[in-house]
Amino acid sequence: MSLFDLRLQELHNKLHSKEITVTDLVDESYKRIAAVDGKVRAFLSLDEEHARDTARQLDGQAGGERGLLFGLPIGIKDNIVTEGVITTCGSQFLRNYNPIYDATVVRKLKSAQAVSVGKLNMDEFAMGGSNENSSFHPTYNPWNLDYVPGGSSGGSVAAVAAGEVYFSLGSDTGGSIRQPAAYCGIVGLKPTYGLVSRFGLVAFASSLDQIGPLTKNVEDSAYLLQAIAGHDPQDSTSLNTDIPDYLNALTGDVKGLRIAPPKEYLGEGIDPKVKDAVLTALKVLEGLGAVVEEVSLPHSEYAVAAYYLLASSEASSNLARFDGVRYGVRTENPKNLLEVYTKSRSEGFGPEVKRRIMLGTYALSSGYYDAYYLKAQKVRTLIKQDFDQVFEKYDVVIGPTAPTPAFKIGSQTDDPLTMYLNDILTIPVNLAGVPAISVPCGMADGSPVGLQIIGKALDESTVLRVAHAFEQHTDHHKRRPQL
Repeated sequence: MSLFDLRLQELHNKLHSKEITVTDLVDESYKRIAAVDGKVRAFLSLDEEHARDTARQLDGQAGGERGLLFGLPIGIKDNIVTEGVITTCGSQFLRNYNPIYDATVVRKLKSAQAVSVGKLNMDEFAMGGSNENSSFHPTYNPWNLDYVPGGSSGGSVAAVAAGEVYFSLGSDTGGSIRQPAAYCGIVGLKPTYGLVSRFGLVAFASSLDQIGPLTKNVEDSAYLLQAIAGHDPQDSTSLNTDIPDYLNALTGDVKGLRIAPPKEYLGEGIDPKVKDAVLTALKVLEGLGAVVEEVSLPHSEYAVAAYYLLASSEASSNLARFDGVRYGVRTENPKNLLEVYTKSRSEGFGPEVKRRIMLGTYALSSGYYDAYYLKAQKVRTLIKQDFDQVFEKYDVVIGPTAPTPAFKIGSQTDDPLTMYLNDILTIPVNLAGVPAISVPCGMADGSPVGLQIIGKALDESTVLRVAHAFEQHTDHHKRRPQL
């Protein structure tokens, strides 16, 4: 059994009693990466020398107080900047970008004494749902190497599922933590918008992006969230709110909690095996004393259209900074300044990024702003109001994370609309800014199925409580892919 199959508390006990060292954990990570990453291809770069130096320093600490994540190897999605470590966002445009500072979450990980192992593959600038849009190479699903791991945090998820790191950080703009977590059978949490600082996260869509944890179980998710949550004056969207003790929420008790499965999340387009797994999960929670009643989120059907207008518009604005002048690659031998811009962007950006910039620029252009962007913002408000109304009576909303299990690599690359619809169940959560977690709840045709638990804004405690209670009475989270 791998050391990474142990719970965080069990590892800390072994470290405290000196049964193992931090160096042992880092060795375990790099040995596993050497053994399987040639197949999975989760990593874009490794920071081995620095990781081993950090491990030796932590092993040399004599007693004293230890950080919340002491000694645990973690992987970081490659759109979260890391001082002195190339941060590419999965794009050729940033293949030479060496940041001079750490993102706030990276500083918090260092403060919690986690050990960063390397940077993880992703869809270019987080634009994609399969990890096939990375400009370096695709990542493969550890459960079946012919299938996608999901995206855009595909590398972050695959590394955890394959046992290469203990846990990882991803980012979620429209489902990019939860959808791949469902495809690869691990736990993925998207926190409330503003709970975790975005300072140092390379922006895709600033009003939607959120950093969150990817772990093998719910308890570890609570630990990692505890370490990275909190107000950050460097992020103007960061919420100045008290952070509860998320571990205290893991009581295993859901008796009397009111759970609302939306009929729109279990209707047309949902794979029957996915639906069966979710209905079975709801029965487990009902058996634990929760009250389950069907509700409606009537504006959900417009979420995908609204999201792609809003996210692409924000991407069009955010990616304007990549111009070949300030950082990133620059085209060779341009004739004038205009060629610096046009050729650098043409050569640096991949097709999906160009598609979204074009769509967003069109939606924001004169004569179309009111018809598209403004209307999408109004739909976003209606979607948030749907959630607000449901949460007046219910504690959590529960449904599938994705409408189908993972699909074959290459099967949807020529059909962007079908690819976009894979996020149909996760996108409303980002538009509303509320928290949601995906936990494994079964298998369909040999691939994992994810259960999505959605909560009120800043009520991660209840979301984690329900997820943990479900996990304690099932063994889906214990399953591991055989590589």
